Amino acid sequence: MDTLRVRDAKDVEEAVRAAIANEQPLEIIGHGSKRAIGHTMATNAVLDISALNAVTSYEPNELIVTLQAGAPLADVLSLIDAKNQQFAFEPMNTAPLLGASATGTIGGMIAAGLAGPRRIRAGGARDHLLGAHAVSGFGDSFKTGGKVVKNVTGYDLCKLLAGSWGTLSVMTEVTLKVMPKPEAERTLLLRGLDDAVANKAMTAALGSPYDVSGAAHLPKSAFRARTDELGDIAAQDEALTVLRLEGITASVSHRAGSLRELLAPFGTATLVEDAASSALWATVRDVLPFAAGGALAAWPVWRIVCPPASGAALGTQLARETGGEVIYDWGGGLIWAALPPKADAHASAVRQRTSAFGGHATLIRAAEDVRRGVDVFHPQAPGLAALSERVRASFDPKSILNRGRLKRDATA
Repeated sequence: MDTLRVRDAKDVEEAVRAAIANEQPLEIIGHGSKRAIGHTMATNAVLDISALNAVTSYEPNELIVTLQAGAPLADVLSLIDAKNQQFAFEPMNTAPLLGASATGTIGGMIAAGLAGPRRIRAGGARDHLLGAHAVSGFGDSFKTGGKVVKNVTGYDLCKLLAGSWGTLSVMTEVTLKVMPKPEAERTLLLRGLDDAVANKAMTAALGSPYDVSGAAHLPKSAFRARTDELGDIAAQDEALTVLRLEGITASVSHRAGSLRELLAPFGTATLVEDAASSALWATVRDVLPFAAGGALAAWPVWRIVCPPASGAALGTQLARETGGEVIYDWGGGLIWAALPPKADAHASAVRQRTSAFGGHATLIRAAEDVRRGVDVFHPQAPGLAALSERVRASFDPKSILNRGRLKRDATA
């Protein structure tokens, strides 16, 4: 496979124009950490943007950072952490789940748009993307957004680029807002709740005035796969319902006490603080119980988004019918389901059950032959699919960029 390594946006323009002239679609990669998500692309040429890895500017006092799209995510997180700042949407590190060696790039983070547990309070990646420079499927550079939070210059194309999986453009530079890290972090733990009761406890916490920034439930079965990261927290071999509070120390301590009283009908909550709390939420964010190096490494993994109030019913039904295991995040609105190996990764059951609950499902991890035979991304309704295709074609009419990643070729 031919690999085109670019040095700047001009190189990207030339590479895309050459691909158009030669009718040769391009696969866009940074570190390739998320290459295993989506369908096999109809191309034998790779556009490698990993050399576009500079930090263009970082203004901690303005809470803004501008980066080239190939900048390593791990390095950027270290950079802003040194200033006691963070990406509030808590980007997921897919490397453990997919067995990748690298944590990926800033461009990949935006293109995938996979937010972590704080999504329920801070929003997703698209909500923190202020501006971008990119090259369209016409081979032309364009700029969208800017470097200020309040920006109303034309169409907000940033929102389209986030979560587009590289099918609309090749991002070369992005501007993101960062936020101060909280002074203190506390997590309340409820043990031994079943999925339905845990769902009610999370709903009560999120509906309270105590500004909960994370609400997740890890059933007991999830711990048989991988518990190293949790240590003593998981040692009692019970299901865990976890609720996070962040902010200044005095506020967090007060809110934790009040929330504990609110949750008393569900059991006695114990408290985990700071470093231990952070490790727990990293486990939830990166779905470490289902990691590639664990007991469920061969199992396909689905990411299911549904109405939070329906999460427990949907997750319990899927686990019971398939023999799989589930983890709940976003107060029940996000379900990670690891299901026993099957030729179609249980796609028919997952789609049917998820659609019945008003949700959508993405097959995040599965072998290539499995992904060839099923829709990795949830099929859209006809009207929405037609609109999505019109938007895509307006950016890339020849389907040069990541052709076939989002949609299965029915003739394959």
